[in-house]
Amino acid sequence: MSILVIVGVFFVVAMFGDWLFTPHVVWAHCDTLDGPVVVEAKAALEKGDPTPLLKWVTAEHEEEIKAAFKKTLAVRNKGAEAKELADMYFFETLVRIHRAGEGEPYEGLMPAGQIEPPVAAADKAIEMGSVDELAQKIGRAAEKGIKERFKHLMDAKKHKDESVEAGRKYVEAYVIFVHNVAGLNSIIQAGGAHGHREKGDGEGHGH
Repeated sequence: MSILVIVGVFFVVAMFGDWLFTPHVVWAHCDTLDGPVVVEAKAALEKGDPTPLLKWVTAEHEEEIKAAFKKTLAVRNKGAEAKELADMYFFETLVRIHRAGEGEPYEGLMPAGQIEPPVAAADKAIEMGSVDELAQKIGRAAEKGIKERFKHLMDAKKHKDESVEAGRKYVEAYVIFVHNVAGLNSIIQAGGAHGHREKGDGEGHGH
Protein backbone atom coordinates (compact mmCIF):
# COMPACT_ATOMS: atom_id res chain seq x y z
CA MET A 1 0.00 0.00 0.00
CA SER A 2 1.58 3.33 -1.05
CA ILE A 3 2.03 6.19 1.41
CA LEU A 4 -0.55 8.28 -0.48
CA VAL A 5 -3.10 5.50 -0.17
CA ILE A 6 -2.36 5.19 3.53
CA VAL A 7 -2.86 8.91 4.09
CA GLY A 8 -6.09 8.71 2.10
CA VAL A 9 -7.31 5.83 4.22
CA PHE A 10 -7.21 8.18 7.20
CA PHE A 11 -10.24 9.99 5.78
CA VAL A 12 -12.38 6.99 6.60
CA VAL A 13 -10.35 5.40 9.34
CA ALA A 14 -10.40 8.64 11.32
CA MET A 15 -13.94 7.67 12.25
CA PHE A 16 -12.72 4.28 13.48
CA GLY A 17 -9.81 4.73 15.88
CA ASP A 18 -9.28 6.88 18.98
CA TRP A 19 -5.70 7.64 17.95
CA LEU A 20 -6.85 9.20 14.69
CA PHE A 21 -8.14 12.75 14.73
CA THR A 22 -10.91 14.52 12.82
CA PRO A 23 -9.60 15.38 9.36
CA HIS A 24 -10.05 18.55 7.34
CA VAL A 25 -11.71 18.34 3.96
CA VAL A 26 -8.20 18.09 2.56
CA TRP A 27 -5.29 17.25 4.82
CA ALA A 28 -2.97 19.86 3.42
CA HIS A 29 0.28 20.29 5.28
CA CYS A 30 2.18 21.74 2.38
CA ASP A 31 0.76 25.13 3.39
CA THR A 32 2.33 25.15 6.85
CA LEU A 33 5.62 26.81 7.76
CA ASP A 34 7.04 23.47 8.86
CA GLY A 35 5.55 21.53 5.95
CA PRO A 36 7.75 19.85 3.33
CA VAL A 37 7.43 22.61 0.72
CA VAL A 38 8.62 25.43 2.98
CA VAL A 39 11.27 23.28 4.65
CA GLU A 40 12.79 22.48 1.28
CA ALA A 41 12.42 26.10 0.17
CA LYS A 42 14.48 27.25 3.16
CA ALA A 43 17.26 24.86 2.27
CA ALA A 44 17.16 25.89 -1.39
CA LEU A 45 17.44 29.59 -0.51
CA GLU A 46 20.47 28.93 1.65
CA LYS A 47 22.12 27.01 -1.20
CA GLY A 48 21.00 29.50 -3.83
CA ASP A 49 19.60 26.80 -6.11
CA PRO A 50 15.87 26.63 -6.99
CA THR A 51 16.14 23.32 -8.86
CA PRO A 52 14.98 21.05 -6.00
CA LEU A 53 11.82 23.16 -5.68
CA LEU A 54 10.63 22.71 -9.24
CA LYS A 55 9.18 19.30 -8.48
CA TRP A 56 6.56 21.00 -6.29
CA VAL A 57 5.07 22.87 -9.28
CA THR A 58 3.89 21.99 -12.75
CA ALA A 59 6.16 22.62 -15.73
CA GLU A 60 4.20 25.66 -16.82
CA HIS A 61 5.10 27.44 -13.56
CA GLU A 62 8.81 26.64 -13.44
CA GLU A 63 9.91 30.00 -14.84
CA GLU A 64 7.68 31.87 -12.42
CA ILE A 65 9.28 30.07 -9.50
CA LYS A 66 12.77 30.69 -10.84
CA ALA A 67 12.01 34.39 -11.23
CA ALA A 68 10.59 34.67 -7.72
CA PHE A 69 13.61 32.80 -6.37
CA LYS A 70 16.01 35.18 -8.11
CA LYS A 71 14.17 38.23 -6.73
CA THR A 72 14.25 36.75 -3.24
CA LEU A 73 18.00 36.13 -3.37
CA ALA A 74 18.57 39.71 -4.51
CA VAL A 75 16.66 41.14 -1.53
CA ARG A 76 17.46 38.81 1.34
CA ASN A 77 21.06 40.00 1.73
CA LYS A 78 19.94 43.55 2.61
CA GLY A 79 19.50 42.86 6.30
CA ALA A 80 17.61 40.59 8.70
CA GLU A 81 14.22 42.24 8.19
CA ALA A 82 14.59 42.25 4.42
CA LYS A 83 15.61 38.59 4.51
CA GLU A 84 12.56 37.66 6.57
CA LEU A 85 10.17 39.53 4.27
CA ALA A 86 11.80 38.21 1.10
CA ASP A 87 11.76 34.63 2.33
CA MET A 88 8.11 34.85 3.32
CA TYR A 89 7.25 36.31 -0.08
CA PHE A 90 8.92 33.34 -1.74
CA PHE A 91 7.31 30.77 0.56
CA GLU A 92 3.89 32.27 -0.16
CA THR A 93 4.54 32.27 -3.90
CA LEU A 94 5.82 28.70 -4.01
CA VAL A 95 3.05 27.23 -1.87
CA ARG A 96 0.33 29.18 -3.71
CA ILE A 97 1.52 27.89 -7.07
CA HIS A 98 1.96 24.38 -5.69
CA ARG A 99 -1.63 24.39 -4.40
CA ALA A 100 -2.90 25.72 -7.72
CA GLY A 101 -1.20 22.81 -9.45
CA GLU A 102 -3.14 20.47 -7.18
CA GLY A 103 -6.39 22.22 -8.05
CA GLU A 104 -6.74 23.25 -4.42
CA PRO A 105 -7.38 26.73 -2.96
CA TYR A 106 -4.63 28.63 -1.19
CA GLU A 107 -5.61 30.47 1.97
CA GLY A 108 -2.22 31.57 3.21
CA LEU A 109 0.59 29.91 5.13
CA MET A 110 -0.33 28.28 8.42
CA PRO A 111 1.90 28.54 11.52
CA ALA A 112 4.30 25.74 12.34
CA GLY A 113 2.85 22.94 14.44
CA GLN A 114 -0.42 22.78 12.49
CA ILE A 115 0.28 19.46 10.78
CA GLU A 116 -2.39 16.92 11.70
CA PRO A 117 -1.13 13.84 13.60
CA PRO A 118 -2.05 11.39 10.81
CA VAL A 119 -0.12 13.38 8.22
CA ALA A 120 2.79 13.80 10.63
CA ALA A 121 2.79 10.02 11.08
CA ALA A 122 2.88 9.56 7.32
CA ASP A 123 5.81 11.98 7.03
CA LYS A 124 7.61 10.11 9.79
CA ALA A 125 7.15 6.84 7.91
CA ILE A 126 8.70 8.43 4.83
CA GLU A 127 11.60 9.79 6.89
CA MET A 128 12.20 6.39 8.50
CA GLY A 129 11.92 4.58 5.18
CA SER A 130 9.30 2.12 6.46
CA VAL A 131 5.52 2.19 6.39
CA ASP A 132 5.00 -1.08 8.27
CA GLU A 133 4.18 0.40 11.68
CA LEU A 134 1.86 3.02 10.22
CA ALA A 135 0.03 0.49 8.03
CA GLN A 136 -0.41 -1.88 10.97
CA LYS A 137 -1.74 0.89 13.17
CA ILE A 138 -4.25 1.96 10.54
CA GLY A 139 -5.26 -1.66 9.98
CA ARG A 140 -5.92 -2.20 13.68
CA ALA A 141 -7.89 1.03 13.95
CA ALA A 142 -9.96 0.18 10.87
CA GLU A 143 -10.66 -3.35 12.09
CA LYS A 144 -11.71 -2.07 15.52
CA GLY A 145 -14.03 0.53 14.01
CA ILE A 146 -15.65 -1.84 11.54
CA LYS A 147 -16.29 -4.44 14.21
CA GLU A 148 -17.79 -1.85 16.58
CA ARG A 149 -20.12 -0.48 13.93
CA PHE A 150 -21.08 -3.97 12.81
CA LYS A 151 -21.97 -4.92 16.38
CA HIS A 152 -24.06 -1.76 16.74
CA LEU A 153 -25.79 -2.59 13.46
CA MET A 154 -26.59 -6.17 14.46
CA ASP A 155 -27.91 -5.04 17.85
CA ALA A 156 -30.18 -2.55 16.11
CA LYS A 157 -31.30 -5.20 13.62
CA LYS A 158 -32.67 -7.35 16.45
CA HIS A 159 -35.17 -4.62 17.34
CA LYS A 160 -35.80 -2.98 13.97
CA ASP A 161 -39.37 -4.26 13.67
CA GLU A 162 -40.46 -3.35 17.19
CA SER A 163 -41.31 0.26 16.32
CA VAL A 164 -40.77 2.94 13.70
CA GLU A 165 -38.18 4.57 15.95
CA ALA A 166 -36.32 1.29 16.36
CA GLY A 167 -36.43 0.81 12.61
CA ARG A 168 -34.92 4.25 12.06
CA LYS A 169 -32.09 3.45 14.45
CA TYR A 170 -31.40 0.32 12.45
CA VAL A 171 -31.37 2.25 9.18
CA GLU A 172 -29.01 4.84 10.66
CA ALA A 173 -26.63 2.12 11.87
CA TYR A 174 -26.86 0.40 8.49
CA VAL A 175 -26.02 3.57 6.55
CA ILE A 176 -23.06 4.41 8.79
CA PHE A 177 -21.64 0.90 8.57
CA VAL A 178 -22.02 0.49 4.81
CA HIS A 179 -20.80 3.98 3.98
CA ASN A 180 -17.71 3.57 6.12
CA VAL A 181 -16.82 0.24 4.56
CA ALA A 182 -17.53 1.51 1.04
CA GLY A 183 -15.59 4.71 1.64
CA LEU A 184 -12.56 2.87 2.96
CA ASN A 185 -12.59 0.47 0.03
CA SER A 186 -13.05 3.33 -2.44
CA ILE A 187 -9.97 5.14 -1.15
CA ILE A 188 -7.86 1.99 -1.27
CA GLN A 189 -9.01 1.21 -4.82
CA ALA A 190 -8.45 4.81 -5.96
CA GLY A 191 -4.83 4.62 -4.89
CA GLY A 192 -4.38 8.30 -4.06
CA ALA A 193 -5.28 11.22 -1.84
CA HIS A 194 -4.76 14.91 -1.16
CA GLY A 195 -6.26 16.07 -4.44
CA HIS A 196 -3.40 14.89 -6.61
CA ARG A 197 -4.07 13.65 -10.08
CA GLU A 198 -3.03 10.12 -10.85
CA LYS A 199 -0.46 9.38 -13.53
CA GLY A 200 -2.17 9.42 -16.87
CA ASP A 201 -4.74 12.02 -15.83
CA GLY A 202 -2.68 14.88 -17.15
CA GLU A 203 0.31 16.65 -15.80
CA GLY A 204 0.61 16.49 -12.06
CA HIS A 205 3.02 16.08 -9.24
CA GLY A 206 2.98 14.39 -5.91
CA HIS A 207 4.26 14.51 -2.38
